[in-house]
Amino acid sequence: MADTKEEATPQGASATDHVRFEMEELVSNMCMALNDPKRLMVIWALSNGAYSVNELSALLSSPASNVSQHLAILRTRGLVDTERQGNSIYYSLRHPKIVDAIDILRGVLRDEVSRRTGIVTND
Repeated sequence: MADTKEEATPQGASATDHVRFEMEELVSNMCMALNDPKRLMVIWALSNGAYSVNELSALLSSPASNVSQHLAILRTRGLVDTERQGNSIYYSLRHPKIVDAIDILRGVLRDEVSRRTGIVTND
């Protein structure tokens, strides 16, 4: 996959093609950010408000360096914001609706597990 839009979109592509490419990139980037259980835990924790790395580290029982790496990914992907307060940086969800989206996906997964379990038990 190309690193830049110029490399990935052919020269002379229509505005619609360009917008479609942008949307695909946004979706792909967000999904990649959500593709880690620890990052999902960070998002879930941030749904309760802003936290510093050390607070999240304690809350998630995870090393601060690990939490910091996950926060950096979430920040680059546009899912968290930062705010400096004195010497601390506090992280918060940029789009709190992301928690609703994750809950919807969890519901879809539950339905799929139930469907597959039903298929197995009905055989």
